[in-house]
Amino acid sequence: MKFRLAAFADEADSWLDGQISAMRENGVEYLEIRGVDGKNVSDITAEEAREIRSRLEAAGVAVWSVGSPFGKIGITEDFEPHMDKFRRGLELADILGAKHIRIFSFYVPHDNTESYSDEVMRRLEAFLAAADGSSITLCHENEKGIYGDNAERCAEIHANFPKLRAVFDPANFVQCGQETTSAWELLSPYVEYLHIKDALEDGSVVPAGKGIGNIAHILKKYCGTVLTVEPHLSVFNGFEKLEQGVNTNRKYCYPDLRTAFAAAVNALKDILEGI
Repeated sequence: MKFRLAAFADEADSWLDGQISAMRENGVEYLEIRGVDGKNVSDITAEEAREIRSRLEAAGVAVWSVGSPFGKIGITEDFEPHMDKFRRGLELADILGAKHIRIFSFYVPHDNTESYSDEVMRRLEAFLAAADGSSITLCHENEKGIYGDNAERCAEIHANFPKLRAVFDPANFVQCGQETTSAWELLSPYVEYLHIKDALEDGSVVPAGKGIGNIAHILKKYCGTVLTVEPHLSVFNGFEKLEQGVNTNRKYCYPDLRTAFAAAVNALKDILEGI
């Protein structure tokens, strides 16, 4: 396998020991750290970051990226407190040994999206200036509701900031009505890595290869090595009722987080075996 697997292991367990266990069980070597021991990674202390890194290294796990919430505020919200938190996030990423931070391009009103372009670019430029000279690569993820929710606006962002790399998320594009193969053709020169998540036409998230995200097609063209599994699969508390013919809005439901996590990893492995 030419690819190396990372994961949002907080979707298997809220606590680090459980995340490590789930990663080991499923052959995942890198962590895209987002939630850990009951906190968002942006809220941990430097001391906690050092302890987390020590525990991960003892388990043979490395942090690939910080799955941060930076850029996930409204475009009209006060930016300075967010910017202060971002600067601290750079320090935390360095302590954790991460080389990437995932960011977003701010929630914008969708009745007048383009009018906010200048402010979006100003804020992204501030992120990049703060990271300049560090060992951290900033990576913008396409996401529903933000400025960079479709391929064209993502391309605009990357054309303005060549140092800003892309996290390509097929399911997020599907949820925005964006066809993924055309998005890939437009954005592939900027892609640093992929989030492996698939979705149906109605936006429901499903295991990789079960939706319309064209993941196998994209993986054949992807020149990178790291793939982050982001399950986002439904855990149904009344799972046992499914076998009694009770309908659910989700095509794929799982009895617990660990089972859903394993299903997401195995779906990706099945695709990789076929390409």
